[in-house]
Amino acid sequence: MVELLIPQRQHSIGAFEVGRVLPFRQRRMVGPFIFFDRMGPQALRAPVGTENDVLPHPHIGLSTVTYLFEGAMTHRDSLGVEQDITPGALNWMSAGSGISHSERFEPMRTQGGRMDGIQAWVALPEHKEEQNPDFVHYEAEQLPLIQDIGLEGRLIAGSALGLSSPVSVDSPLFYMELRVQGGQSVPLPTGHEERAIYICAGELEVGGQRYRAGQMLVFAKGDSPRILAEQNSHLMLLGGEPLGPRHIWWNFVSSSKDRIEQAKDDWLHGRIKLPPLDDEQFIPLPAV
Repeated sequence: MVELLIPQRQHSIGAFEVGRVLPFRQRRMVGPFIFFDRMGPQALRAPVGTENDVLPHPHIGLSTVTYLFEGAMTHRDSLGVEQDITPGALNWMSAGSGISHSERFEPMRTQGGRMDGIQAWVALPEHKEEQNPDFVHYEAEQLPLIQDIGLEGRLIAGSALGLSSPVSVDSPLFYMELRVQGGQSVPLPTGHEERAIYICAGELEVGGQRYRAGQMLVFAKGDSPRILAEQNSHLMLLGGEPLGPRHIWWNFVSSSKDRIEQAKDDWLHGRIKLPPLDDEQFIPLPAV
């Protein structure tokens, strides 16, 4: 059954509002997923000002997983990568020992439009926290389609429902988008110790209880409850194997508090370089 219900909380990342789900005070992680933000839905009026952009900022010890439902963004990082992302495609950036990147609304700058999607962070296993940073992009057609009576979607990463994504992951996990017609059952993958469903839109019924959009349902280990879509619903399913305790401060994740302190000092003193294609501005280290 539903072990924990996590509500979405509004959070500002400058001029852009997101709905934060993870980390939560009662549940910091689901499998290796340590961060989960809903980026919308919201309308960006043309011209979309640069004040809406996310300036260059650093990460260590995690992978950022960006997946859009609507809109478009431009990613630039300290490896020299420049990549637009559009709905259904995937940007997977592994920070490892340290990387910086920006996210700008350049593809929407003149026209504006609706923006919606998810940015998740996946913590790295301890023995891979200091690996070299990396970035990969997958177009929508490269990700496996999930199709059955009354449901369709994509397996973004990992293995589930008899499918495997081509995306290379650092620990066992699954991450998928599903759109389910009202009255249909929702398949919850088995074989993973920790599992959750985030309701983007619609309504689910589990064990006689109804759950609505903006909520994450965390399920008990080994349970296989009947999950029913009460109406047409848009869902994100995620989970995997736990990695053990992690410290999180600002954009840094690590199994070591000392490593977090080192990352703070590295950003403060410019030892994590800026994206060469976007190096005129950056987000300074927070005071708190």
